[in-house]
Amino acid sequence: MRFLIAEDELKLASLLRRGLVEEGHSVDLARTGEEAFSSASAVAYDAVVLDLMLPGIDGIEVCRRLRAVGIWAPVLMLTARDAVEDRVAGLDAGADDYLPKPFAFDELLARLRALVRRGAPERPVVLEAGELRLDPATRRAWRGDSELVLSTKEFSLLETFMRYPGHALSRQQLVDHAWDDAFEHRSNVVDVYVRYLREKVDRPFGRRSLETVRGVGYRLRMDDV
Repeated sequence: MRFLIAEDELKLASLLRRGLVEEGHSVDLARTGEEAFSSASAVAYDAVVLDLMLPGIDGIEVCRRLRAVGIWAPVLMLTARDAVEDRVAGLDAGADDYLPKPFAFDELLARLRALVRRGAPERPVVLEAGELRLDPATRRAWRGDSELVLSTKEFSLLETFMRYPGHALSRQQLVDHAWDDAFEHRSNVVDVYVRYLREKVDRPFGRRSLETVRGVGYRLRMDDV
């Protein structure tokens, strides 16, 4: 198998390459985000080991750009930081697994084997609902020909509605789908973000796609689909 290791700590990168070569694999190294993107764009790697804190463009942005151009090699994200927001950001950008430093080489090897067994993920299907279109891979959304400028959470909420068009979704269901496990629930947070979405998705176009279902929550109207 052939792997790319994108790591700016030369000693760690050399140790990982030596260990993987001893296991019978081919390994290329990248020291910056730009080098990582260029290499992963040119070679069909079995998996990419991507440090989050690369010089230039960071690992999260590298991963996001790779997914945006249709490169779906499995990505294992490395970082010296174990904060929840870093894990979430990496996974949201398209990484397949996450390994905080310091780690044992055997664990990295086991995770790479698991990623290779699963294979490259299929590109997410573009969702369409009436005039609305949403691409989970590139994190872009449109109404007709107009691209919508959405925050990360607004995008996740709209994606949830578009996966269940016409369904009345409770506030708890929306939280479960659109917020991560570290979210500290506030009673009105869904209402606040639905209002934000309406300001961007409905109001500028004179539409009322997101409707309130009294006693339940919200839904994306079927007559708009």
